Amino acid sequence: MNEISIEQQKQLLVSVATDRDKTAFAAIFSHFAPKIRSYGLKHLKQEANAMELVQETMLTVWRKAHLFHPDKGAVSTWVYTIMRNQCFDILRKRQATKEDNYSDDIWPIFEQKLVTTSDDPSNEQLNGELVTLIATLPKNQQVVVKEIYLNQRSHQELADQLGLPVGTVKSRLRLGLQKLRLHLENDDAY
Repeated sequence: MNEISIEQQKQLLVSVATDRDKTAFAAIFSHFAPKIRSYGLKHLKQEANAMELVQETMLTVWRKAHLFHPDKGAVSTWVYTIMRNQCFDILRKRQATKEDNYSDDIWPIFEQKLVTTSDDPSNEQLNGELVTLIATLPKNQQVVVKEIYLNQRSHQELADQLGLPVGTVKSRLRLGLQKLRLHLENDDAY
C-alpha cells in the first residue's frame, strides 16, 4: 500500500486540479483505492460493487479535483465524502432494480392464471380482470398501479401529477404489487 503524508496528498490533488497531472492522480489512486474497496466490500457485500465504488469515486475525484480546497480540510475527508455519496447511489440503484424486478414477477403469474381459467385470453379480458383485481387495493395504491401499468405513466410523471415525492409513488406501487401477488398466489392454491 502506498502511504503518503497528509501534506503530500494535498500537493498531489492540487497538481491534479491545476495541471491534470496523471502521475499525481495515479499516486492518489494507489493510496485510496484499497481503502475504498475495503469500505465497498463491507457495505456493498460484493466484489463487483466494491470495484464499481472505487472506479466511480476516483473518477469523481479526477473530474472534480478543482473543487477541493486545501485550506478547508484534508484530502482524505473530501475523498471519503465522495466515496460515501457514491456508495449511497449504488445502494439506491440496487434497491430500484429490486423494485423493478419485483413488479416484473407479477405479470407471468397473472397471465398464467388468466390463460388457465379462460379459453380466450385477449387483451381486453386481461385488462378487465386486471382492473377488477386492482380494485381490491386501497385507493392510493389503485391509482398508482393503474396509472403506471395501464396508462403507461412513468414514476416521475405520476409523482408530478399527484403532487407526491417519487419515493412515495414507488412505495405505493411496491405495496400494491405485493398485495396483488399475494392475491394471485392464494387464488392459485385453490
